[in-house]
Amino acid sequence: MSTPKLKLGGWKATIAVSMSNYIEAGSIIALATSLTLWQEYFGFTNLVVGLVAALSANAFGAAVGALIGGPLGDRYGRKFIYTYDLILYMFGTLLVIFAVAPWMLIAGVILTGIAVGAGVPVAWTYIAEEAPAEHRAKHVGTAQLAWSLGPALVFLFATLVVPLGLTGSRIIFAHLFVVALVTWWIRRGLSESATWKKSDEERRTAEAGGVKRRNYRELLTSATNLKALLFLTGVYALWNLVAGQMGIFMPRVYETAGVESATQQNLLQVLLWTLTVAATYFGFMKYGDRVDRRVLYGIGAVLGIIAWLLLVFAHVTMPVLIVFAALWGISAGIGAQAFYALWAAEMFPTRLRASAQGVLFFVARIVVGLLSYWFPTLLAERGVPFVGMIMIGALVAAMLIGVLWAPNTRGKSLEDIETERYGRAPEVIKQDAV
Repeated sequence: MSTPKLKLGGWKATIAVSMSNYIEAGSIIALATSLTLWQEYFGFTNLVVGLVAALSANAFGAAVGALIGGPLGDRYGRKFIYTYDLILYMFGTLLVIFAVAPWMLIAGVILTGIAVGAGVPVAWTYIAEEAPAEHRAKHVGTAQLAWSLGPALVFLFATLVVPLGLTGSRIIFAHLFVVALVTWWIRRGLSESATWKKSDEERRTAEAGGVKRRNYRELLTSATNLKALLFLTGVYALWNLVAGQMGIFMPRVYETAGVESATQQNLLQVLLWTLTVAATYFGFMKYGDRVDRRVLYGIGAVLGIIAWLLLVFAHVTMPVLIVFAALWGISAGIGAQAFYALWAAEMFPTRLRASAQGVLFFVARIVVGLLSYWFPTLLAERGVPFVGMIMIGALVAAMLIGVLWAPNTRGKSLEDIETERYGRAPEVIKQDAV
C-alpha cells in the first residue's frame, strides 16, 4: 500500500495526531453511556461493571498501552506508533460492536484501551516537538480540544440514540471505528518528528561507540527526571483520579443525585464538554503562551474544586447540577490535563520524552483503575457526598502541587529547556559493547 504523496505538516499534522485524543475520550464516553445497558444485557453486578471500566481505555488498558508505546516511540520513532495503534484499536472496537458474550466486550475494551494508551502519550510528544516554541501551548491545546470534542459529540450521539437501547450504543462504537479508519489513512502522510530524527542519529552514533541506552533505567535513576516525574504525577494522576471517574461514571453520579432520565444525564454532559471545548480554545490555546501559566492553571484548579464542593454540600437541584457542569467544564479546559501534556513534553529530553509520558500515563491510569473497580459500589452504598470528598481531596492536592512547582518554560525551545535542566545532554548508561 503506497504512502500518500502529500506529506502532512504544521497544523494539518497537529490535527491528524490530535485525533488520538478524540478517539480515546470518545471510547471512554461510549462505554460510560452504555455500561448500564451492558450490565442489563449480560446481568453484571456492580463489581463486574467496575472491572470492565477498570480494564478500559479509562484505566488499566490505557496504562498497559502507555508503558508499551512510550519506549517504542522513543526507540523506533513517533510515526511507528501511528502505523499500528489504530489497527489494534479498530479490531477491539469491532469486538465491542458485535459483542454477544461477555468475553467479546471485555476483550474489545482491553484492546481499545491498549491502543489508545500507546497512541495518546506519543501524540502529545509529537505535537510538542513539531510546534514552534512561541506557540507550543496553542498546538498542544489542539489535542486537548480533540479530547474535549470527543465526549461532547459522543454524549450528544448517546442522547439521540437513547430510544435504540444497546443497539444505539453499538452504533456509537461503530462511529469510532470509522473515525479511527479515516484517521489511520490520513496519518500515513505524516512525516517523522524532526526533533526525534536528530536524537536518533545521536543514539545510533553512541551505540556504534559501545554505549547502550536503557530508557526506563535512565529515567528512574536521574534526580532531575525523578523530580519531574513526581511533580507531573501530582498534577495529572491526582486530577485524573477525579476526571477518570467522571468520564466513565458521571451518568451514575447524576442518577444517584436524583436525575433518572438518561437524556437529561447526557445533556448535562454535553453542556460540560461543550464548555470544555470553549475553555480550551478561548482559554488555554489563546493564553497558554502569553500569560503566567501558574495563574491560568490555578484558576482552572479552583473552578474544579468549587464545582465538587457544590455537588457535595449544596442541596442538589437541576440548577445546581447545571452550575456544576459549567464550572467543571471550564475548569477542565484550562486545567491539569492540558498543562500536563505541555509540561510532560517540556521537562524531559527528546530520547526519553515518550517513555516518560508512558510511565506517567501508566501511573495515572492505574490510579484511576484502582478506584474505578470500587467506585460504583461506593457510590451506591455511600452516596455522592462520600465519593465527592475523595474527589475534592485529590483536586486540592493537584492544585497546590501545580501552582507551587510549575516550571518556567513559556516561550523557550525544547532544546533550551533541556540545556537549562540538564546543563548538557543527560548522561547515558555506559555498558560494555556486545
